[in-house]
Amino acid sequence: MPPGVALSPELDGTNGRTAGLCRPPGVLTVFSVEDNMAQATAISPQALIDVAKATVTTYNDRDWAKAKTILTSDFVYDEIATGRKVNSADQAIELWKGWAQAFPDSKGTVQNARATNDGTVTLEVTWKGTHKGPLSTPSGPIAATGKPIEVRACAVLEISGERCRVERHYFDMATLLRQIGVNG
Repeated sequence: MPPGVALSPELDGTNGRTAGLCRPPGVLTVFSVEDNMAQATAISPQALIDVAKATVTTYNDRDWAKAKTILTSDFVYDEIATGRKVNSADQAIELWKGWAQAFPDSKGTVQNARATNDGTVTLEVTWKGTHKGPLSTPSGPIAATGKPIEVRACAVLEISGERCRVERHYFDMATLLRQIGVNG
């Protein structure tokens, strides 16, 4: 069974003996692991935001050792614009290092942040920098153009305890490519 799906007792072989649950035969019960996230997240909304913002500040400072301390070991980084998705803190940091190589002066500025009671934080970020190194893309590297970029982005982060466990990073790759003079 996929995570978050349970068969009714009639189908799972317990004949209804599990915690007195009453469901018609063959009915699936769907639940979300995130339903219990609020109970597991015992930190304030501002603390959640601070953890999420640390992903930007550690990138800005190029403090990869500190970045590793704010991410879970199984951190999932999903870069929507490029289609790259990795499943560990180490792999995510390597992707971030690639951006830092392509845009060595790049910095993110958090414009807005919101936290929900389930441990999810949304950041609005503006990324600025100059394309001074090779930019890795699915089609191959793009040589440095020396052109500046300013790209607005949104990051949705799921916080567990005091660490990020998931980040979905949305930005406009076509705008970035246009700004560096590449048809995209």
